Amino acid sequence: VMDVGFIDLFLHLDKHLEAVVQAWGVWVYVLLFVIIFAETGLIVTPILPGDSLLFVAGAIAAVGGMSLPILLISLMVAAIVGNTVNYSVGRWLGPKVFAWQDSRWFNRSAFNKAHAFYEKHGGKTIILARFIPVVRTFAPVIAGVGKMEYKKFLAYNLVGGVIWGIGVTALGYILGSTIPDIDKYLI
Repeated sequence: VMDVGFIDLFLHLDKHLEAVVQAWGVWVYVLLFVIIFAETGLIVTPILPGDSLLFVAGAIAAVGGMSLPILLISLMVAAIVGNTVNYSVGRWLGPKVFAWQDSRWFNRSAFNKAHAFYEKHGGKTIILARFIPVVRTFAPVIAGVGKMEYKKFLAYNLVGGVIWGIGVTALGYILGSTIPDIDKYLI
């Protein structure tokens, strides 16, 4: 891990996770939480690993490298809290966006279409966006700007966070438990 650059470590943690687990011990859970939170909750970090990191973490847990219950809970919470932060940023930005006139950066017609889309398909979008890199980062912000009702957002965020955070990690765990030497096939 020490011969890997700091930025490379975070951008490709899925590739270095096994070595990080050995080097960092229990602190790896904090690192994973921060990465998943940032990938889902900060607009500026959609390039961080998501799906692959969850899967690899599950596979490492399958071979005894990490605690599966701690992993499942921490990754699910990171995903849910991250989306909630992103939604809150969108809600905060919303009134400021509404004050803009049509410009290079804002088109009221496009915004109205996005709002109508979230009214009709917002719940499905929040859940399905979890499985699409980059979209996963921006969907909650758009839901917030589009004034999706918070209770509705929260319900779908919880469902999506459980399905994604637990589901992808558990899939890595299951395949890690059943495929001999799975580490040879990962990333």
